[in-house]
Amino acid sequence: MVKIILARGPGGPEVLEPAEVELLPPGAGEVQVRHRAVGVNFIDVYRRRGLYPAQFPLVPGHEGAGEVVAVGASVTDFKAGDRVAYVGPIGAYCAARNVAASALVKLPDAFSFEAGATMMLKGLTAQYLLRRTFRVGEGHRVLVHAGAGGTGQLLCSWARALGAFVIATVGSPAKAEIARAAGAHATILYRDEDFPARVREITKGELCHVVYDGVGAATFPASLDCLAPFGFFVSFGQASGPIPPFDLGLLAQKGSLYAARPSLFTHIADRRVYEEMFADLIAAAEQGFVRFESPQRFPLDQAAAVHAALESRKTSGAMVLEP
Repeated sequence: MVKIILARGPGGPEVLEPAEVELLPPGAGEVQVRHRAVGVNFIDVYRRRGLYPAQFPLVPGHEGAGEVVAVGASVTDFKAGDRVAYVGPIGAYCAARNVAASALVKLPDAFSFEAGATMMLKGLTAQYLLRRTFRVGEGHRVLVHAGAGGTGQLLCSWARALGAFVIATVGSPAKAEIARAAGAHATILYRDEDFPARVREITKGELCHVVYDGVGAATFPASLDCLAPFGFFVSFGQASGPIPPFDLGLLAQKGSLYAARPSLFTHIADRRVYEEMFADLIAAAEQGFVRFESPQRFPLDQAAAVHAALESRKTSGAMVLEP
């Protein structure tokens, strides 16, 4: 029997309950992975609430790292004992599971299982945002909302390493320190300050080339006022709630802006692209462009409490569950 975290229906953190199930041998094209760490991400909250499509009863989680226990028929790229990490198939809140081999990557020895369980979703999200959605380079001015969060810190550090001037919005002075330590040149307390006005002040009226927004309703449409003409508004999350429908004409009024709502899962659906993105992420880490600090660690059966803390926005940085 294998320990899992189960939500029998959509709802608050309290719907997450420990349970046990029998784990069958891996099928054709599958790999059985014993988890050493499981990543916790806001998308897990969206699934649990029913805001994103999900089938109940639900085992949340899109990200994990561990060791290969067994492989199914036709699997040739992995063997028992391999260190692996993955992002994609839902169901990671468990001690062990069967995963499609196509979702796995080999975790270099230099990276801990905890890093592997937090670098995939957040790290690959930062990669596609900075390198595929809007290709950040020398001289760009970048605004990162929630700069003290796990993805926010990666965006700050990587964008700065690429030569950008980075502004981060945060919710408290303590989080401002975190964002600055990650690489932000300037920080804004978005709850207390008029952040578009502060962006205009910080940039001396030049505004930003791109805004990366994982917050959603609380920062829109004000984010558009932070952009220079032809700037990019990139929405990749909705921690404060979804952005309501808006007239596309607003983009013209604000300076012929571009808007995008990309998804990591579209990018990694192509195995070749997935491998290229992962290789780029590893190279960025080896060059010191991004750092995967030791995450906050919690027992698997505390998933409900971890979700409650995450939703209250009392957390910063990465978190993992340990079976």
